[in-house]
Amino acid sequence: MTITAQQFGKVAVLMGGQSAEREVSLNSGQAVLDGLVRRGVDAHGIDAGRDVLQQLVDGGFDRVFIVLHGRGGEDGVIQGGLEILGLPYTGSGVQGSALGMDKYRCKLLWSGLSLPTPGFLLVKEEAQLVAATELGFPLMVKPVHEGSSIGMAKVANADELRAAWLGAREYDSQVMVERWITGREYTAAILADTALPLIRLETPHTFYDYAAKYSSNSTKYHCPCGLDAAKEQELQRLALDAFKAVGASGWGRVDIMMDAEQQPWLIEVNTVPGMTDHSLVPMAARQYGLDFDELVWQILATTLEHV
Repeated sequence: MTITAQQFGKVAVLMGGQSAEREVSLNSGQAVLDGLVRRGVDAHGIDAGRDVLQQLVDGGFDRVFIVLHGRGGEDGVIQGGLEILGLPYTGSGVQGSALGMDKYRCKLLWSGLSLPTPGFLLVKEEAQLVAATELGFPLMVKPVHEGSSIGMAKVANADELRAAWLGAREYDSQVMVERWITGREYTAAILADTALPLIRLETPHTFYDYAAKYSSNSTKYHCPCGLDAAKEQELQRLALDAFKAVGASGWGRVDIMMDAEQQPWLIEVNTVPGMTDHSLVPMAARQYGLDFDELVWQILATTLEHV
């Protein structure tokens, strides 16, 4: 069935917000807005503040494209508000968003389903850092509820672990310590029920951090990823299983590390990935045969299924 721009009605593109990822969200949101407008959609950008739900009601919007990264936009909060208003929206629902944003509980779920993910520990108090060292150095320290690698650090000893834990607590009261996987990093963009071609990430940074994601010109993106077809399909299936396990839907991204023994390890799921010129989902979509405007059109089209 052919979809026309008129079927979408008046569309709000939510961006900005108040999280630590505000600037990235503004850039992503503007790109999405421009893409929809080029396709003839009656789309309007909204910098989401505390009155965002009232703005949506007063503006007479018919559906919402969520491009809010981080807390408030990617964790089920805005999704719950939109459910109350009865407005269809892009991406995962309340449950999938909340679990995807919560790195610790996401990994608990994966572990319970025997999906491969590196060993981890939630460190609530400094005394628990001793137990965290039993995972074996090096380790990765992560705020549980932040994205874009904000507050993350790789550590090689107990002193670095304590310093990184204290630093991560500046962003989040819940901090997770995870076993470091040495190997190649891949990401699987997901659109509806399809895993797009994998991207292999290569950076001279210690890991794929905020700078490597958004500003560095030294980051290399390999798409095709270089794996043989069978191995790539294996990782794509794993990514889809991991995505669906948390209740995620619509579109998103799953990050995977593969060690020297070719064992894949699930790292995290992202339910509102970046859509900037450095972003991975548009890159995978191009390899799949979708330009940016078609990508955002297809993401928006998933909201028609909920009417």
